[in-house]
This record gives sequence, C-alpha cells and structure tokens, in this order.
Amino acid sequence: MTGTDLMALMPLWIAAGASILIMLSISIRRSYGFVASLSLLASAAAFVSVFWVAHLAPLRITSLLVIDKFALFFMGLFFASCFFVFLLSHSYFGALPENREDFFILVFLASLGAGVLASSHHFVSFFLGLEILSISLYTLISYTRNRRESVESGIKYLVLASVSAAFLLFGIALIYAESGTMDFAAMAAKLAEGGIRTPLLFLGFSLLIVGLGFKLAVVPFHIWTPDVYQGAPAPVTAFVSTVSKGGMFTFLFRFFMIVDMTRYPSLILIFSVISAASMLAGNLLALTQNNVKRILAYSSISHLGYLLVAFLAGGRSGIEAASFYLVAYFITTIAAFGVITVLSTADSDADRIEDYRGMFWRRPWMAAVFTVALLSLAGIPVTAGFIGKFYVAAAGIKSSSWFLVLVLIISSTIGLYYYLRIIVAMYSQPETERKSDLAVSFSSRRSLMAGIALAVLILLLVWFGVHPSGLIRVIKTTVGAPNGLAVISVLRGGGS
Repeated sequence: MTGTDLMALMPLWIAAGASILIMLSISIRRSYGFVASLSLLASAAAFVSVFWVAHLAPLRITSLLVIDKFALFFMGLFFASCFFVFLLSHSYFGALPENREDFFILVFLASLGAGVLASSHHFVSFFLGLEILSISLYTLISYTRNRRESVESGIKYLVLASVSAAFLLFGIALIYAESGTMDFAAMAAKLAEGGIRTPLLFLGFSLLIVGLGFKLAVVPFHIWTPDVYQGAPAPVTAFVSTVSKGGMFTFLFRFFMIVDMTRYPSLILIFSVISAASMLAGNLLALTQNNVKRILAYSSISHLGYLLVAFLAGGRSGIEAASFYLVAYFITTIAAFGVITVLSTADSDADRIEDYRGMFWRRPWMAAVFTVALLSLAGIPVTAGFIGKFYVAAAGIKSSSWFLVLVLIISSTIGLYYYLRIIVAMYSQPETERKSDLAVSFSSRRSLMAGIALAVLILLLVWFGVHPSGLIRVIKTTVGAPNGLAVISVLRGGGS
C-alpha cells in the first residue's frame, strides 16, 4: 500500500482511531461528557474527510477495497447519520447508571464495518466488514441490559444474524469453489463465460441471497425485525434501521452491478418477488400493530422493498433513485426515532401509540417534528420521502418494471393508514386523568442537542422535498455520474 492508498482510507482510519481513543480514555477515567464531545468531533471529522479524499477517487486499494465516489458518498451518509445519532442519544444514555461511554465505541466500530461494506470489492473484505458491523450490533441492541426486552432482542438478533452469516459463508464457499476467485471483477469475468448454470453456482447464489435477505430484513427473512426494533434502545434502533441496512444495500448494489445481474433472468425474478412481497407484507402487517417501534419496523421492511425497485432498475437511473431514496430514508428514520428517544425515560421507551395521545397539547414542537417525519415516510408531497418515491417509481417505469411500480403505489396507499393512526393520536385530546402523567413524562427528557438535531433534520426533510435539485445534482456528479458507471465497468473487467 502506498501513502495515497492510506490517505484514501482516511474516513475509515478516523472511525477506527476514534473507537481506540475512546477506549484508552475510558481506561484512564470515565467521563461521559468528554467521550460524547470527542465522538461528535470524530464523526464530523470522518464526514469532512470524505470530501478531502474525494479527489483521489477512483482508487483500487489492493484486491480488497475500492475507494470511488460511490463508496465515499455512502461513507459520508453513514458518518453524518452517526453524528445525528450521537446528538439525539446524548441525554438518553446520559441517564444510564453505568457503562454509558461504551455506546460510542460500538457505534464507531459498526460505522467502520458499514464503510468497509460500501467499499468492498472482494468477499474477504465484505465478510470482515459484515462481522465488524454485526458484532457491534449484538451489543448495541442489548445495551440497556436492565431491560428484559432489550436483552431478549439482543439474543434474537445474535442467533438469527449468526445463522445468516452461516448462509453467507456457505454461499461464498460454493461460489468460490466453482469460480476459483473471491474478487468481484474476476468473478464477473468467469460468470460471463458460463453464467449461473452449474448446481454449485446456483446453490451458492441462492444461499448468498438468503443471507443478504436476513441482513436487509426483507420478506421472507424479516421475522426478527419487529422484535429487535421494539426491544433495542431507540437511538440504537435508529442506527440499525439506517446505517446497518444502508451498508448492506450498498454492497448489494455494487456486487450485482459488477456481475451484471441483467444477464440472469432468474436473479431478476427472485429479487422482483422479494421486492413485491416486502412492499405488501411490510405495509399490511404494520396495520395490526399498536406499538410505534413495531410499526416503524414493518415500515422499514416495505421501504427496503421500494429500494429494491431502484436496484432492479439498475443503470444510472437506478443508482440515482436508490441514492436519493436512501438519503431521504436516513433523515426521516433518524428524525422519527429521535422523537421517540427524546420522549423516552430511563426505564422504558415511549413506544405505544397511547403514549403519544394528546402530545400536540403538551409538546407541539415534538408533535410537529414527528408529523413531518411520518408524512415523509408515507411519501406525502413537500417532503423528501415523496421525491424519493417518485424517483424510484420513475426508475422502475424507465426499466419497464410496471408490476413493481403498481405494487409500490398500492402498498404506499395502504401504508398511509398506519402513519395517520399515530398522527391522529398525537392531535387528539388527551384523557383528563392522564394529563399530569404526560406532562411529567414529556418534560423530563428535554435535551438542547436533541432539539437542535431534530430541527436540522426536519429542515432537511422539507428542503429536499421542495428543492431536491441540489441533492440530485450532487448524486449525479458522484454515484450517478457517467464516469462513475464507467469505473464500475472497468472494475468488472478487472482494471484498477
């Protein structure tokens, strides 16, 4: 590796270095305020470093990683998300009696894993990034160990994530046995010669899709999602639903573009079925829920189905649509779980619909923030969520995926109902006997940093919903640029 290679990895170095520095500081003296401030500075530095190294892209670093604008764009998105999660979680974890600082170490390690996934060009680097991410999530999900449901969620995620990792490893082994390589470009060249026709390759890709399906929580591999979302601390749930899934999705997009999925109708059919099932099942199952975090869990399943429409569209339009949708989804989801975080107590999260009944009359600002976030998730105009869904639908139409576009429209209409249930509860009159309890609960978790973070997130949601051209321009000149696609074509052919 050269000095240029090391410099290109600067965002990942900062994430790894921050986790080590926090561990060293904790070993000397535990100071939650110092660690929280250091984490905010480190996440901001990692985000800024993405722009600093952008002029070096595209750059192939050994056979494992490629630092191109596609990877850097999503690394920036991941570290920006970490910054907002840190802001929102400051008062939440500050109320814990012990081991509060370890949260920041785990988030940095998980972000490092997601960054490695976004830049992976080899199955070895992919699996290393996946395990760095997953092992951190095991602990994060069960971080509030005084809560029974949190520990239960951590165990469930540990078991199912381990099973999915086994599927991935077995699938990778079978693909390697047949192709003789773990490098994506070399593998694409081998597949171009014979296609996915041998039993080993067919079984290997099947197991790979199963493992990826578990990690992305798409139907029919979604069973863990509502339980984990409900039991995990609210800031952790925000992280899992954004950075964790975003890292996996960027890998999915890169790998299947390099191997040129359009050559294999069977793969397109499988992903089309998964996409349609996720959109419909996610929205229909959410209708029966009374827990806000479980509603958002099923909602996330449907949103991954929407993203798969852009993934199947492929090409420039698919990359642009998926990138814009991920940005809108990240902002919206973090804002929604940010409200839950602020309104939660040290003993439990505010996750029942009844907890939000009459919130407008107690905390109108929080009610307004949550309303905008829910409307964006529903895809209502004047929000970034609407532009994202429009962009995805346009990409689907351009690729003639008419069935998936129809399912997207129908399922989005269904999803509007359960978002409105929460909104109606917030603006309804609270029960007289509960007014004092609500007032105490909602006033006990106020945080200046969380309020600033929510204000910025909502402004971004509305700004990208009214003036999306700026973000679209950034996406077109980075991940969706013609030269960006050319880089993927070069890598597919084995170039550097």
